[in-house]
Parts: sequence; structure tokens; C-alpha cells
Amino acid sequence: MPLSAVAAMAAAMTVLAGAVMPAVGVPVTAGEGGGAAAAAAAAAPVPEAVPLLEAVPLPEADLSHHGHVSLWGDRIAIRIRSENRGPSDVPASTVRLRFSEPLAPRQELPYGCLRSGGAAVLCETGGLRSGGGARQTALDLKLASSPDEVVVRLDTVWNGGVRDTNPKNDAHEVLAPSTGDAYAF
Repeated sequence: MPLSAVAAMAAAMTVLAGAVMPAVGVPVTAGEGGGAAAAAAAAAPVPEAVPLLEAVPLPEADLSHHGHVSLWGDRIAIRIRSENRGPSDVPASTVRLRFSEPLAPRQELPYGCLRSGGAAVLCETGGLRSGGGARQTALDLKLASSPDEVVVRLDTVWNGGVRDTNPKNDAHEVLAPSTGDAYAF
């Protein structure tokens, strides 16, 4: 969390705590039991909380992932083109690929990718400049069996802390029959 967001959160908590609790340094004597101070605090109006999301607006971006999937035998190839249509830069993002069939247990993944269970892979795309060039990700994977078809679900799981103005173009589901043909998403 950026330091400015932490400072805003601390300031909001201090304002709220000061409205309900007696001020620091105001003595409460043993005979009072806090009655007068508690009554004054209870009678004091409590300010409305300011939502932190409004206090610290998120930058906006438009991530998109497009590409194709090919399946033949126990092999599946995925090519992904990730880009940001802006208006803000994305410092980093992660795309998730989930498969309807389990992956083979041992295989080499490209740099920046890792397994996430038996049938999923996570790949970082790096930073994506607003309106800048696309980042390419290529995966050639081996499945645990040789299915007739595989469903591949692709989505963004981390977008660098920006608000995606069009999340529909970065989540896809593709049915890839075992024909060796490229099926676009």
C-alpha cells in the first residue's frame, strides 16, 4: 500500500477515535467512573467516515489479453498478447490460465510463469505502458492425458493496483478441440 494511503487511513482513524474517546491527557478520576466523560463523548456527534477509495482515487487503465490456443494429442500451445489501452500505466500484471484437463506433473515453464495447482498457470506480464507496445507470452504445455478437447479460461488476477475500465476484454474462455488448429480469443 502506498505511503500516502497509509497516512490517509491513519488520519481518518485518528479523527474517528478522537470523536468518541476522551482526549489524551484528560484525567478521569476514580470516583467518576468515567461517567461525565463518557456521557460527553456519547453526546458528541460522530463525524461520518470518509471512504478511503474516494480519498485516494485509483488510476484507470484498460488491460486486454488476446491470442490463440492450439491442442493436438497431449500438447497445448497458448500465445497471449497483453496490452494496456490506458489512460494510466500498469506497473505489473498477472494473467491466469486454467485448464479443464490437468497438466503433466513435470514440465518447464517460461520465465515469469509458475504452476498454480494441477490445472492452472500464472504468468506475469511485466509493466504495460498506456498505449504502449504489447507483451507476448508463449506457453507450450504437456497435458496429463490426450483429451479430445480442452477448455482454457484466461483472466487477469493482478492489475498493478489500477482500476480496469473494461474488464470484459481481459477474461476469456476458449474451447479447443484436438485438431491442431488455432482457436482465437
